[in-house]
Amino acid sequence: MMNEINLKNTFAACGGCVAKLPQGMLKDALKAIPAFYDENLLVGFDASDDGAVYKISDDTALIQTLDFFPPMVNDPYLFGKIAAANALSDVYAMGGRVVLALNVVCFPEEGDPETLAAILRGGAEKVAEAGGVLCGGHSIDDAGIKYGLSVAGVARPDKILYNNRCRVGDKIILTKPLGTGMVAAAHGAGEASEDSYGRALKIMQTLNKYAFEIAQKYDVHACTDVTGFGFLGHLNEMVSDGWTIVADSAKILYIPEAMRLAKEFLITKGGQANRDYLCDKVSFTGVPEPMREILFDPQTSGGLLLAVTPGDAAGLLAELGELELKSCIAAEVRERTNVNVAVV
Repeated sequence: MMNEINLKNTFAACGGCVAKLPQGMLKDALKAIPAFYDENLLVGFDASDDGAVYKISDDTALIQTLDFFPPMVNDPYLFGKIAAANALSDVYAMGGRVVLALNVVCFPEEGDPETLAAILRGGAEKVAEAGGVLCGGHSIDDAGIKYGLSVAGVARPDKILYNNRCRVGDKIILTKPLGTGMVAAAHGAGEASEDSYGRALKIMQTLNKYAFEIAQKYDVHACTDVTGFGFLGHLNEMVSDGWTIVADSAKILYIPEAMRLAKEFLITKGGQANRDYLCDKVSFTGVPEPMREILFDPQTSGGLLLAVTPGDAAGLLAELGELELKSCIAAEVRERTNVNVAVV
């Protein structure tokens, strides 16, 4: 029988996207990298966007991204599926179609080969579901299991979706419920129900491909996905000098048990890092502390944030409502005030 992944040292505090380095630390480190200038580089690391974009012809741009992390579930097959879905999401967040993927694997040499095979099988199935081709990868001997993908996608240069091209008046739609970070962490400690854990697994395994394909029919101005920096961290990345984003906490969907976990302070280290970084960028009015924790919670393979013109918001939301995972209008882009994100 295939072994489970041993999460004793890999999960408790930092499985999945909870393992991301703090946002402030990353931004400080990137300042040391020399800037690269190329007229065909449409999106580079200086943009804080979801992937790199390079124009290779007048009608084709290459989207390149990479994502990997330690396990947040015991089942290696599910871990492979979730890690792959998370990595593939960045291509959809940039407005592209998945073409190629390469495995990125850290695995102990003395580990069970069946466990490794199950991780890779789960990842391969998600690449195939995305319509891409898995064509190789790289592995190293490491005591800590980690898995993910390097993914290449394509899009027309004029169809790239940047994370900060919102327009005042846009409605921002969230395409998956929140709460996966704290639910997965609490379940690993025996503190969350199987029902909630099952909901979290469904959210994390679901490709953003389906929401993106629907969104392509509408006038979407900007897009990103919600991962380790949490709902508020990624919403903050959508802000530019000309606007403030106002989020309506009463309309934001989340796994119901996440509220209980937040009330009992069963939260993650990553969520607190997100709170610390955003303390001077986000304001709250009448939002209870547990709900704030849900909004800071790091998500693994979370949903898309779609900034859509007001006239298209209802139609897009209605069509997204036909998917198994429900969406919500979570925020609105307004004229600039004194903060990046205001939560009411």
